[in-house]
Amino acid sequence: MSLQLEIIPHLLQFKFDARTSRGAMQQHQVFYLKLYDTRQKEIFGIGECAPLPGLSPEYTPDFKAKLFRQIEELNQIFIKEGVQNLESIIYSNKLIIFPSLLFALETAWFDLERGGQRILYHNDFTQGKAGIPINGLIWMGDKAFMQEQIRKKLDDGYSCLKLKIGSLDFNTELEILAAIRKAATSKDLTIRVDANGAFLPAEALSKLEQLSAFDLHSIEQPIRAGQWEEMQQICRNSPVPVALDEELIGITELSQKENLLRTIAPTYIILKPTLLGGMQATAEWINIAGGFGIDWWITSALESNIGLNAISQFTAQYTIAREQGLGTGQLYNNNIPSPLSIQQGHLFYEDNQEWELDLFV
Repeated sequence: MSLQLEIIPHLLQFKFDARTSRGAMQQHQVFYLKLYDTRQKEIFGIGECAPLPGLSPEYTPDFKAKLFRQIEELNQIFIKEGVQNLESIIYSNKLIIFPSLLFALETAWFDLERGGQRILYHNDFTQGKAGIPINGLIWMGDKAFMQEQIRKKLDDGYSCLKLKIGSLDFNTELEILAAIRKAATSKDLTIRVDANGAFLPAEALSKLEQLSAFDLHSIEQPIRAGQWEEMQQICRNSPVPVALDEELIGITELSQKENLLRTIAPTYIILKPTLLGGMQATAEWINIAGGFGIDWWITSALESNIGLNAISQFTAQYTIAREQGLGTGQLYNNNIPSPLSIQQGHLFYEDNQEWELDLFV
C-alpha cells in the first residue's frame, strides 16, 4: 500500500458580507486534501484545511506555498516509510505544525480508513436517526440586516440564537436584543452573544451588566485573548456566563491547557477543531474541561460542508446537552453539495442523500 496526498484549492464565495468585529469577508480560501492508495485511486478520503485570517496562527501570506511544501514532504515520507506509521506521522507535533492541516489530515485519514464514504463515525447522526441541535447565527450588519436574519431564524424554528456584537453602536445592539425578546413567541428562546474580543477590559463588566437584562445564556470572548488576569476577573464577576473561544487558540500543551482553565475558570469553552488542531486535540480540551467542571460546545469555523461534516460527526459521538455551533453550511454560494441539512434548528445527515464530489474526481 502506497499513500498519496493531493491538494485541491477551492475559493468559497459568501452569500453576503460575513462581518465580525475583526472585519468583513466576501471569500474564504480553503484547501481540500485528497488521500488515496495509488493502487486504488477511486477510493479516497477528503479533509479540509481552512485557516481563518486573523485567527489561525498559520494564516500568513505565504501559507499556500508552505502548505504545498508540507504535503510534498509528507508524500516523500509515505514513499520512504510506507503507511504503517501514519497515525504517529499525523500527530507528530514536530512534523505538522499547522492546526488546520492537522484537522484536514485527520479527517482524510479517518475517511479513507472507513472506505471513502465520508462517514467518519457510525452513530445515530450519520445513520439519519437523530439531529444535532444548533444555534441560529446572526451576523453583524446594520440594524435592518440583523433584524431580518433574526426574523427568519425564528420563523425557521430555532430555539437558540447567537448574535455577533461589537461592530454597531452598543445602544443599538441593546435595542436589537430587546426586540428579540419582545418578538420571540417562546419564552424559552436561548440567546447567546459573541463579542469576538471587542470590549475593553475597563468597560466589559459595565456592558455585561447592561446585557444581563436580556437573560443571555452566555457571552463569547468579551475581551481579546491573552489577558488572563483581566479575563479571570470578568469571569468571576460577570452577571452573564462567559465562554472562552479565541483564548484557546495556540494553546497546545496539556499543561498549558490545564493552566489556562484553572486560572481563568470560565463557565464554558467553545471548541473549533480547525483552529485547535483537529478532533483529537478537541477531545483533549473536553476531557480537561470536565475535570474543572467547565461545560463546552463545538462550533464550525466557516468550513465548507467537508469540514462541517467531520466536525458534526465527531460532535455526535458525545452526549449533547445544548445547542452546538454547526449552522455555517448555508453561508456559501458554491459549497460542496452534501447530505447535510437543517430542519427546525437541528442539523441532520440525510443518509439517503448523496455527496456531489465532481471537484475531487
